[in-house]
Amino acid sequence: MDRRKSLKLIATGAIASPLALESCKNPTSPNDKQQAAAFNLDRSPDELVLEKNILALGNFFTSHEMATLTVLVDIIIPADATSESASKAGVPAFLDFIVRDMPSHQIPIRGGLRWLDMHCMKAYNQPFVNCKAAEQLAVVDQIAYPKKAAKAVQQGVSFFTLLRNLTATGFYTSAIGIKDLGYLGNQPNQWNGVPQEVLQTHGLSYSDKDNNDCITYDNPA
Repeated sequence: MDRRKSLKLIATGAIASPLALESCKNPTSPNDKQQAAAFNLDRSPDELVLEKNILALGNFFTSHEMATLTVLVDIIIPADATSESASKAGVPAFLDFIVRDMPSHQIPIRGGLRWLDMHCMKAYNQPFVNCKAAEQLAVVDQIAYPKKAAKAVQQGVSFFTLLRNLTATGFYTSAIGIKDLGYLGNQPNQWNGVPQEVLQTHGLSYSDKDNNDCITYDNPA
């Protein structure tokens, strides 16, 4: 099973962790109005007030941190033949919003980013975002597989696990991610109604409004 298919299963709940479910508290990227329109969100007044207050706090991550997150989320969910990458889906902005909405993520994410830079400084004499693509992937491989990771990189493992879950949540609750899943939601279909003989048996019938608004007959009389 490839990485994208595994993340799809996380997003659809088949192997969802509690963290991934918890992260759905506010799934829409604040800077992508098109995503909200695509989901046709019915937001309560309280939700709108909460979102407005969170956005008023301003960005949490620095420009350097956002650049690092952009590289990381695209390593987690890169573009493929059928879909765009996580950054194109607005995941970095989602992450910035979610850590303001859920402050408990702030220290683990920011601390993990600093750990990543220090780890790369020791290995490559430069921060993660400035490393070559092969070097970046080599570092990610060290922390992406908890059961195989060395004890020396456990902080990086914890950080990357959290980031991967949040990235999957952000991507698969975006318009691009929903399209990638192939989820269509409720779609209108055709209903021919209860057979006439059954209605007659029970002394029932459809009103004109039912016939006009709710029922599509294969062979209308």
